[in-house]
Amino acid sequence: MAEGPRKRHSRDCAVREGRRCNCSAGWDGVDLPRSGGPQVAPNRRPESEAGSWQADAKASAKARGSRSPAPITVEQAAWLWLEAARSGHVRDRSGYQYKPGTLREYGRVLCLRVLPKFFSVGLGDLTRADLQEFVDGMLAGKLAPSTIRNTVNPLQAIYRYAVRRELVAINPTRGVELPLARGRRERIATAAEAARLLDALSDADAPIWATAFYAGLRRGELQALRRSDIDLGRAEISVQRSWDQHEGPIAPKSKAGTRTVPILGVLRQRLDLRGPASGSDLAFKRDRGGGPFDPKTINDRAKRAWEAANEREGEAAEREGREPDLLQPITLHECRHTFASLLIDAGVNPKAIQEFMGHATIEETFSRYGHLMPGARAQARALVDAYMVTALRAV
Repeated sequence: MAEGPRKRHSRDCAVREGRRCNCSAGWDGVDLPRSGGPQVAPNRRPESEAGSWQADAKASAKARGSRSPAPITVEQAAWLWLEAARSGHVRDRSGYQYKPGTLREYGRVLCLRVLPKFFSVGLGDLTRADLQEFVDGMLAGKLAPSTIRNTVNPLQAIYRYAVRRELVAINPTRGVELPLARGRRERIATAAEAARLLDALSDADAPIWATAFYAGLRRGELQALRRSDIDLGRAEISVQRSWDQHEGPIAPKSKAGTRTVPILGVLRQRLDLRGPASGSDLAFKRDRGGGPFDPKTINDRAKRAWEAANEREGEAAEREGREPDLLQPITLHECRHTFASLLIDAGVNPKAIQEFMGHATIEETFSRYGHLMPGARAQARALVDAYMVTALRAV
C-alpha cells in the first residue's frame, strides 16, 4: 500500500503530457484497503491536511483492531436508523427524541435524492469525495442551498450513529463543503401593525392570531392548546404539548418547550372562550369535525381578510388624497418572531424571553434574536459612556 499523501492532478494538467504539474488539484491521503482496492481520501488542498486525514484513518483502524465491520449498504443503514429513531433508541444531538415531522422529512429526502444515488453502496465504502460530487451535482442542478443541506442532514445523522456504534471507522460527511443557505430575514410586525392586522380578522380567527402575536406559541402548540391550558384567572397559558398532523398530540419541541407564558392584557382582550365546553376541548378548533384548526385554511382566510381591508384603505386614501397605509400579510410563525420582538422592545430580560419562547438555551435566543436586542455599537458606546460619567463622579 502506498505511504504518505499523494498528489492529485486535474484532467488537463501538464503532468499527463510528461511535463511539470501546473494544476492545484490537491492531495490524497491513502486509506486502508477495502474490497475495491486502496481507497483515497477526498481532495484536501494542503499537503499537511491530506497527511492528517490519512493519520486519522489509520488511528481509527488501529482502534478497531482486527475486527471488520459487518457489511451493510447505505439503504439498509438508512431504514435501520429511521426505525431506531422512531422508537426513540436514537436521539438528536441535543439528546431529544426526533419529532415525527423531522423523521418524515428525512425519509422523504432519502427516497427522493440520496438512496437513488447510493442505495447499493456499502456504508463503509462511501467516501467524502463521493458525497462532495453529489453535493456539487445538486448545486449544478440549481437546487437551493437550503434544499442541499436538508438532503445531507439525514446522512450526517446516520453516519454519526454509525461511527459511535463502530459500524464504520470514518464519517465521510465530515468536511463536505455545503453551500451557504442565506435564509431570508423573517418578517416582524410592529406593535401597531399587529393590532391593525388583528382588527381586520373575523371574530373566529382573531384569537388564534392574537395568541401567536402575544404569546409566541408555535403553530403545533396553537393547534394542540386546550381550554384547560388557558388560565384567565392567573393570566397564564400552560404549553404542555404540540400537534403532529399524522401522530396527533405530541410532546413539545424540547424540554424547554413545556413552559408557562403570561397572558398579556392585549391578548386577554382578544381571547373569547365563552360558551359551553369542557376543559379538555381544543381552544382553537376547525370549523367542522372538532379537530385542530387547519393552518392552510386559517392562512387563506387571513389573507382574504387583509386583502379586503387593503381595498377599503385604498378607496379611503383615494377619497382623502393621501397614500394608502396597506397591511402586509404575515404568517403564524412570523407572529411568534413578533412576540419576541415585543418582549425585547419592552425591556424584558433575555432569560425570561428564553423561557417564554421555549428555547432550549439562552444561546439559541441570542442567536435568533440578538440582532434585535440593544447592543449595537452606537447604543453600547452611549450606555457605557453614560455609566462611566456617573461612576467617575463618585470617585
